[in-house]
Amino acid sequence: MTDQFKTILLKAKLNFAILVAILVIAVLGKFTNPELTNGIFVTADQLVSELYLVFIAITLGAFIPNFKLVVLGSIAAFIGAVILIQAGIFTYLTTEYLFAVLIVVLGFASIANLYRHYRENGL
Repeated sequence: MTDQFKTILLKAKLNFAILVAILVIAVLGKFTNPELTNGIFVTADQLVSELYLVFIAITLGAFIPNFKLVVLGSIAAFIGAVILIQAGIFTYLTTEYLFAVLIVVLGFASIANLYRHYRENGL
């Protein structure tokens, strides 16, 4: 492995962890509750066509230097919205829909952040 490749792998551990976590959720979900998992990932697939969501995710991943803030902020927004759903304030949203949004945002932000690391290290 070249030094540049090692540098990217070391800097982008969180990015790979997020992408692996999405893959693990998909695999484990297919074994435990395939209907729910399929519904969430179908919704996530449909959300990819909502370009504003994808652009926001890419912007977050590419232009915010501290990627941990993006991850923590996305998860905190998800938890806050789920609490509001359970409290009956957001009656038009479902937890499954929000989880699909979280998957899309974190996935695209991770890929954009990986590309930023790639560009910075000149590979």
